[in-house]
Amino acid sequence: MNVRITPFSLTGTFKVPASKSHTIRQLLIASLADGLSEIKNPLDSLDTDSCLSVCKAFGAEIDNTDSLSWKIRGNNNFKNTDNTRLSSESEPIKIDAGNSGTTLFFALAAAGLQQYPVLFTGDEQLQKRSAAPLLDALTCLGVSSLCLGEAGCVPVTIKGSWKGGKVCLPCTTSQYLSALLIAAPLAPLGTITEINVPLLNEKPYVEMTLSYLKAHNIPFEVNNDFSHFVIPGGSKYYGKVQSVPGDFSSAAFLAAAAAITKSPITLLGLDPHDTQGDKYFFEILISMGCDVEWKENGDGKTVTVSCKDSLRGGTFDMNSTPDLLPAAAVVAAYAKGDTTFVNVAHARSKETDRIAVMAQELNKLGVSNTELPDGLIVHGKGSINPSENTVIDGHGDHRIVMAFAVAALGSPVPIEITTAECVEVSYPGFWEMLG
Repeated sequence: MNVRITPFSLTGTFKVPASKSHTIRQLLIASLADGLSEIKNPLDSLDTDSCLSVCKAFGAEIDNTDSLSWKIRGNNNFKNTDNTRLSSESEPIKIDAGNSGTTLFFALAAAGLQQYPVLFTGDEQLQKRSAAPLLDALTCLGVSSLCLGEAGCVPVTIKGSWKGGKVCLPCTTSQYLSALLIAAPLAPLGTITEINVPLLNEKPYVEMTLSYLKAHNIPFEVNNDFSHFVIPGGSKYYGKVQSVPGDFSSAAFLAAAAAITKSPITLLGLDPHDTQGDKYFFEILISMGCDVEWKENGDGKTVTVSCKDSLRGGTFDMNSTPDLLPAAAVVAAYAKGDTTFVNVAHARSKETDRIAVMAQELNKLGVSNTELPDGLIVHGKGSINPSENTVIDGHGDHRIVMAFAVAALGSPVPIEITTAECVEVSYPGFWEMLG
């Protein structure tokens, strides 16, 4: 699907969608737990649909008919709801993780806790996202894997059981580490999983995962720089009632629209104290010349983003927040001077190579830029200069599409964007929100 966006000033008050990262963690942990859990205000999107499918395949009983409250009866024995075994040696159960890398990596580790083979697959983009470091770590822990794809990509078959031990896990994505942290406590009593982490990107998302272990009183040891973890087995997750906070990753696109069009936008549903690393976007906007004001109202916090003066460039370390690169880059296109994004080579391993894609598509808007091995320099001139018939290729990447959608709001001419339907991965209702 293509969309054609006529420039206008988006303004008003908007409720931010629920966090995808929190929803997937809560859903998977509830599915592995003993007892009944309730997730209030979950994100209902294509990625969380993929996670729901995986959790149901693992034997959790899930009622998601009410979009505001999902109820999950967990099953940490991984039995199907009809109490038959998960699969057989000859015919592994087949699970499609769709487009969701978080779901896939977390589920790979969880599947290693039981003795039957599970065959994971995914869509075309997911088949290019390597799980090789995670699979190597699982092998060292006693979990067998058979990779049918290239370079650690799905299709891949996982078969336990988890025996524990010491592993070295370089984390170009934090999802590898979060996967082990969620699964390791459920290993048999007496099992010790020890993880050395020589490289860790996206640290705030590991902090998010650890917050859930703490909430369930799961014991673990970790040093100050998150380079070494020790997790004993024999623990359990228990049913809980939890709410999902608003998503800072999605909020970034609305905040970017306020910066680009210089029309104030107020956002509802965000918690400035949440572990989500992408709240860093508001610091970026302040540094570039925007005003960001948090207020308390009867329903919690609100944040208003406005911009009266010209945007200015700067240098930003994006290691903890690679998902912000597309939104930040289009804001930089409207700034005066160079804006440099560094230490974010792992953005090349998302749904697309987001560094290369942003460089390519910004050129279509007349925005000069320099691609770096680990980042991007946007040479902003305060405005963009697309031609009358500019068509942006969204590359099937939800964050690329949304970034150029808000970039189009300040354009001198309408802009067309391809693969617009992929925003359903993380932000259902995005196009309705834009009107």
